[in-house]
Amino acid sequence: MLRITERSEGGRTALALEGRLAGPWVDELARAWDTLVRQHTGAVAVCLEGVTFIDAGGKALLRRMHEQGASLVASGCMTRAILDDIAQGKH
Repeated sequence: MLRITERSEGGRTALALEGRLAGPWVDELARAWDTLVRQHTGAVAVCLEGVTFIDAGGKALLRRMHEQGASLVASGCMTRAILDDIAQGKH
């Protein structure tokens, strides 16, 4: 299960994710992301602090989101390591 919450604060949009970014939830986030990108032109922050697991498909989606300008934020050591790999262009 993955909960996706969209918030707008001071002209900036944020997506807060909670749960597992895996399996069918990757597709659900991809749809939400594509809709958000079409509707908003400003910066988007993606908060992954509530994410407990990310599979290979989730990592690929986060990489695409990062390449499209999303600011990815995490607090857990495993999630931060995944984001570091994405920022460094590692696969």
